[in-house]
Amino acid sequence: MVGHVDHGKTTLTQALSGTWTDTHSEERKRGISIKLGYADTAFYKNKEGEYYARGKNPDGGEDSESDLLRVISFVDAPGHETLMAVMISGAAIMDGALLLVAANETCPQAQTREHLAALQIAGIENIVVVQNKVDIVSKERAIESYQEILSFIEGTIAEGSPIVPVSAHHDVNLDMLIQAIEDTIPSPSLDSEDKGLMYVARSFDVNRPGSRPNKLRGGIIGGSIVEGSFSVGDSILIAPGRRISEGNKTRWEPLKTTIENIQAGGLDLQSAHAGGLCGIATPMDPMSTKADDLSGQVMAKEGELPPVWESLDLELELLDKMVSGGEGEEGVVKPLQTNEMLMVNSATATSVGTVSSSKKGEARLALRLPICAKKGSRITLSRRVGARWRLIGHGTIKG
Repeated sequence: MVGHVDHGKTTLTQALSGTWTDTHSEERKRGISIKLGYADTAFYKNKEGEYYARGKNPDGGEDSESDLLRVISFVDAPGHETLMAVMISGAAIMDGALLLVAANETCPQAQTREHLAALQIAGIENIVVVQNKVDIVSKERAIESYQEILSFIEGTIAEGSPIVPVSAHHDVNLDMLIQAIEDTIPSPSLDSEDKGLMYVARSFDVNRPGSRPNKLRGGIIGGSIVEGSFSVGDSILIAPGRRISEGNKTRWEPLKTTIENIQAGGLDLQSAHAGGLCGIATPMDPMSTKADDLSGQVMAKEGELPPVWESLDLELELLDKMVSGGEGEEGVVKPLQTNEMLMVNSATATSVGTVSSSKKGEARLALRLPICAKKGSRITLSRRVGARWRLIGHGTIKG
């Protein structure tokens, strides 16, 4: 779920899944998403050809297993301009996207444009455009908004994507939206080899304050399995891991642990495969997983961990203009400069890199925090402009 702030991403996630993903106290206070929100649901199609989401059988009865199409996971990404890094993290673990555009505002808004560029950089081509809030505008404005959307997506990665008018607040046209998702965002063909790789997007301490020592539960990590599968009892490594200081030197050591339990969609599982989101219970000290401390790390089975990079050699592909930049010079993306600092996003990881060398089409970055990623992975680059980071392009890890 991507789009400008307050265009209805969290409300639509709730309409399709029954889960309100803004659970962080600051999110409730400010009315916006700050962290990635997750929700699982299932899509169904009955004998009459009607599409519906879990718990919303048009007959008013129980969901029928014979009607089940598939189970899916949503990531509700923040729309606020200062939270672009979090949004890019969400895009990196998804197979498709719903781009929300509110009919009561002109299109495109700043983050509508920037989020679409982030989807393009992340290589997400399966996009459904959701024209939300049609219940609070006139017919004429809804048609005008539709034309604005068509003009906006022309020539972009979303050109030709279906545009579905909905009212997330009143559950209007959700059946047509589900049909569009089924037609546009197919389940990917996933690697079934005996290996496992997961991008960690959240980590938790689920113990209540004052819990007795013999009642304490180990740390929980959550994210998206992107390769292979994991099973209860597997030995796993989490990298880059923890920082260890030895004299004047520091090094990073992967965390080694085992899987005690796997949960997805509210169910306890013995194994989980690539596709969708899941939570992994471990015997690790819950202090190491509290407050998303492991967010951005990579989990893999022993012997299958990608390299950990403290510096990156990148093949660059910069945008011509900053996505939401103003007219003229301020919107132009200038070449990278030696010693310039950039924000670096790799899957769910965020770091800061200093440009140590740059020539046409290539650059080397020294990272403040190391990242774990495969050679050939795509890295998103943002430049500090004024008070915020602005998306300027991406690079591919050469080695």
